Amino acid sequence: MLNIVLLEPEIPANTGNIGRTCVAAGAKLHLIEPMGFQINEKQVKRAGLDYWDKLDYQIYESYPDFLAKNPGAKIYMATTKAHHVYSDVSFEEDCYIMFGKESAGIPEEILVDNEDTTIRIPMFGEIRSLNLSNSVAIVLYEALKQNGFKELNKIGHLHHSHWLSGEK
Repeated sequence: MLNIVLLEPEIPANTGNIGRTCVAAGAKLHLIEPMGFQINEKQVKRAGLDYWDKLDYQIYESYPDFLAKNPGAKIYMATTKAHHVYSDVSFEEDCYIMFGKESAGIPEEILVDNEDTTIRIPMFGEIRSLNLSNSVAIVLYEALKQNGFKELNKIGHLHHSHWLSGEK
């Protein structure tokens, strides 16, 4: 199972959207406090719609608490300061992909200690960053692709009778 880690997320709608993406992808969500909201806020549940109760998630008191409870975890850190493009690394099936808070990203003191596993999404020009939930989706689905989309539905089904009768 892939793991998404949000370090001190600030915006409930982003966390809700990321939760929904994790449910769709079969990934676990790890939330590191302090957060800019309470996890039971309506905004989080609204953004995750009816999926929040299906989300596998865990909350940690701090970054050291997260590290202590996940010893030996292979952690890729998404940052605009990285030297590696996210699609150029090989994501293990059980790796952790960490994203920092919306206003500041992952602190430099953490990045310096993990420079070899920092990754970035290429962007045009001087754009600072993408929306957090979009960034998570981009990188998570690359990791899923690399691992063969295991256990995910890969084939959709059209309702042919509607197409044949002209109904919408």
